[in-house]
Amino acid sequence: MKKALIVATIGGFICSFEKNDIKLLKNLGYEVFIACNTKGREKELEQLECNVVHLSIARNPLKRTNLTSYRQLKALIEKEKFDLIHCHTPVGGVLARMAGRKFRKSGTKVIYTAHGFHFFKGAPLVNWLIYYPIERWLSKYTDVLVTINHEDYKRAKGFQAKNVEYIPGIGVDTEKFFPGSTMQKEKDRICKEFRIDQEDTVLLSVGELSPRKNHKVIIEAVSKLKNRNIKYLIVGEGPLKAEYQEMIKKFGLENKVVLTGFRRDIREICAVTDIFVFPSLQEGLPVALMEAMASGLPIVCSSIRGDTDLIENGKGGYLVSPRDVEMFTKRIEQMIENPVQAQKMAEYNLEIIKKFSVEEIRQKMNRIYLSVQKS
Repeated sequence: MKKALIVATIGGFICSFEKNDIKLLKNLGYEVFIACNTKGREKELEQLECNVVHLSIARNPLKRTNLTSYRQLKALIEKEKFDLIHCHTPVGGVLARMAGRKFRKSGTKVIYTAHGFHFFKGAPLVNWLIYYPIERWLSKYTDVLVTINHEDYKRAKGFQAKNVEYIPGIGVDTEKFFPGSTMQKEKDRICKEFRIDQEDTVLLSVGELSPRKNHKVIIEAVSKLKNRNIKYLIVGEGPLKAEYQEMIKKFGLENKVVLTGFRRDIREICAVTDIFVFPSLQEGLPVALMEAMASGLPIVCSSIRGDTDLIENGKGGYLVSPRDVEMFTKRIEQMIENPVQAQKMAEYNLEIIKKFSVEEIRQKMNRIYLSVQKS
């Protein structure tokens, strides 16, 4: 039986984003191995019914445990003689390709999916100095380099990978999020929990409470909105929770802004939302934004890589410079004041998101696996 190895930094990534790839590989006759830092995700990984190998891998590329992980990977590849290695995440992608270099000579194929390069238009210079040369060098040990947005795809075409492919993310379950798929009792439950009144305009952001997700811009924008009937829900956990709580208190928004914490009912929350706001500083191709589009929501988001692949300014929503509080305020107000236009934007997004459905992505990834298998 053919053998395939999937490598990522953390088990959470595998559980959240790699289930479809695992199914595809099994359907193609592969015995699938998973190598990652399994800490805290052991039971979930076990349910995937693969051979799971724990690595001491860390997100910080400078951690000494990554050297141990490199040795672990090299020994694993030597022992199992994989036909295919598919690696993800920056550190996982580096270690797996370094460990698999010499085995490509004996037929092992290596795929790397870049879920958003750390070097991009507007990225800090240090990102370009560190990550760009590493990715460019490792591309020559890559049979297929998969990119998930157009900016990365154009840049990767200048690298040395045998083949560069564009696949728009991991896909979204358009049927699950389609408007009308949520029962009224579930909507009532959400409204009751977050004290949403019938006359409220509900804004929603989904993402970690971190500098990268930049929620503070919308908190400040909400403080400037003329409309008093606003409820802004921020779904996520993270290191900036205390800072955001202080901001909410400072602006007197205790009755308007809710930090919901981690939630598993995003579909139900989207169903009671009027406008999705997404002020990130950096994205690859954001799943949260795709889910909002599939829910039939108009969008106000950052004009950054990934977002611009999904939202056409003025048609599916508005693109705003991520640090421009005044413009976020203005665009949100425009949507509130012109619900007919907002509805047209929502309908436009429902049509556009079809190209990003799970089934579309599955077919494209299956084609890549087949092409590698035959080469």
